[in-house]
Amino acid sequence: MQFDRRTFLSALAALGVPGLAGITGPAHAQAPTGAPIKIGGTLALTGPLSATAMIHKLVGEMYIEELNRRGGLLGRPVEWVLKDDQSKPDLARTLYEQLVTADKVDLLIGPYATGSILSAMGVAQRYNKTLVHHTFGVPSLAKYEQQFPAWAMGPDPQTTVPNLVLDALAASPKPPKTIAILTSKFPSVQFVSYGAREVAKKRGLQEVLFLEWDFGNRDFGPIAGRVKEANPDFVWNGALGLEGNQMLDAMKKIDYHPPSHFYLYPAPGPMMKAAEGNGALTVTIFEDQAPFTNNPVAAAFARNFRERATKANLPDTGAETQAASSYAAWQIIEAGVVATKSLDDKAIATWIKGNQIDTIEGKLRFNERGNFGADLSKLKQVQDGRWVTVWPADWAAAGIKLRNA
Repeated sequence: MQFDRRTFLSALAALGVPGLAGITGPAHAQAPTGAPIKIGGTLALTGPLSATAMIHKLVGEMYIEELNRRGGLLGRPVEWVLKDDQSKPDLARTLYEQLVTADKVDLLIGPYATGSILSAMGVAQRYNKTLVHHTFGVPSLAKYEQQFPAWAMGPDPQTTVPNLVLDALAASPKPPKTIAILTSKFPSVQFVSYGAREVAKKRGLQEVLFLEWDFGNRDFGPIAGRVKEANPDFVWNGALGLEGNQMLDAMKKIDYHPPSHFYLYPAPGPMMKAAEGNGALTVTIFEDQAPFTNNPVAAAFARNFRERATKANLPDTGAETQAASSYAAWQIIEAGVVATKSLDDKAIATWIKGNQIDTIEGKLRFNERGNFGADLSKLKQVQDGRWVTVWPADWAAAGIKLRNA
């Protein structure tokens, strides 16, 4: 059968996904003209969060290129004004002030990580700007009516995420009876980890250890020693970025490997590449594998990301949660502008609030507390040097089941 590109594009367009043409390539696109529409934001291009923020940078560059290839927004080219917040929320606040007042950007997109997003949210509220963001982990702090999360974690991740993890472990061959809960004091992971303590207690697990560390800590030796001494069946790690790898390195030095271990928001590439990371669990909303990629739009995104990530020498070249939530944030912005045919922040926010938006994560809604919708989280695990989805069972990769040590 001969491939008819125009027919294929028309069929995909019927899916109604914003950003679709950019993924597949439009048959005919009129070049954008006029003054560029400026979308401003920051990312942690340096500092302890940079290993993950680089994924968001790559995705943003992909999206802007795709968007301009298919005609930009409102017929005008789009420019991403990106600044380095150095993983510092205070600096992020200053830079978002500059973006609004000095750079005079038309629209905003959020930075990476909860602390910086909260800083950006304060600036957006002061200037009545709509803020779409992708990695905000404490929904109860999202008080501003014109902010919208792309990461579909629901309004109560402190309950839904621990229950997801413990449901999977309860169905495994070796359900845990004891738990150690470790967490950084970084706001989002600490918030969910505190929730995990309560959920574990209600489910009858015995807590044999609870420890916290200051964000930015690099000496995990004492913590590793305490974990080995406690000898839990399951270790919950409220670890962010490379903290999970640093914890595993410290455990390796004392010849200890947890029988079952979870990391809340790890740097996906380094965790997958580390030999000690085998068996590690974390949450996901998207993976470069079926059934996520059964949708042709999602499959095309995953393929394009893989190619770009390979060229950029990223440790993990597969599209996953960080990449997908970042791409979805851009899709939400585009959908709002296209639907309202304007750059009016209030009009865009009103439309987003009142509509469901098709993204590569699925259909997102913003009508629960903090403008969150449903929690679409799944559970994945490092198995044989790659991330694979393991729970719920109907989302597991073909032939894959959760492994215990």
